[in-house]
Amino acid sequence: MSKVAVVYWSGTGNTEAMAKAIEEGAKSAGAEVSLLEVESFKAATAPEYDGLIFGCSAMGDEVLEEGSFEPVFTDTEKHLSGKPVALFGSYGWGGGAWMESWVERTKGDGAKLFSNGLIVENAPGDAELADCRKLGEDFVRSL
Repeated sequence: MSKVAVVYWSGTGNTEAMAKAIEEGAKSAGAEVSLLEVESFKAATAPEYDGLIFGCSAMGDEVLEEGSFEPVFTDTEKHLSGKPVALFGSYGWGGGAWMESWVERTKGDGAKLFSNGLIVENAPGDAELADCRKLGEDFVRSL
């Protein structure tokens, strides 16, 4: 059984809804899943997981949330080389440039990136939540 962490930050609940759907999908594919708000995740535990799925909303000028998420992700980067990683998040403006930058950054860390990030504009509807569940399932099956 694969062990996966879904680590997220959500300001309005949109990214949290995505995280819960991803967790459902990962569990349905047979993984042991830890769903963690970013404040509860410790970078030093990253090696304990077979795969990591990170979620963060776009903030400000399309950047990762800087108060909680960015410091934890930065601390975790030293553990990402060779690690399967997926990214997701929601946005309310712009076109997803924060995800493009985050994907490139994560690739630069040497992570085995799964897809180019799943983004949802505003609140996820049924179709977007189905995409999230599929991401969780497909990610676990790829491990």
